[in-house]
Amino acid sequence: MALIGRIFVIMFALFLAALAAGIAAAFAIAGLTLNAAIGDPVDQVLFWSIATFASGLAAFGAFLPTIIAVAIAEIFAIRSALIYAAAGAVILVIGYYSAGLATTYSESIDAAPPVIPRGAEIAAAVGVVFGLAYWAIAGRRAGAWLHTARAAN
Repeated sequence: MALIGRIFVIMFALFLAALAAGIAAAFAIAGLTLNAAIGDPVDQVLFWSIATFASGLAAFGAFLPTIIAVAIAEIFAIRSALIYAAAGAVILVIGYYSAGLATTYSESIDAAPPVIPRGAEIAAAVGVVFGLAYWAIAGRRAGAWLHTARAAN
């Protein structure tokens, strides 16, 4: 019975973590150019549309690796916030590059290309937000259902 409750907590945490990641992505992409808090209503609609799209992209693009990482964390009762942040960053950066979103190298004589592209930086930061939001809701108690199930037997 504890496992069924834990699955609901995990799904709720994944939903809220994707929402937090989408908001972080919207701030990273359009936050400095749009005044969403005090600006024009069109700016507000654009900002929250970007946040909603980014939430769906973060949840859909990293669904299978995230489920695998959550299963591993639950089985081994991994509760470190640092591990969740690093796993979120790695999953989203791998998803960023595997989706083909990385720009191709263009030669320029004016400036050297960046070592790490801005898109990869944003993907890593959004992954950290995703991992920490998940940890705050469900990761702190990872594997706790195993101990309650063993105590009941």
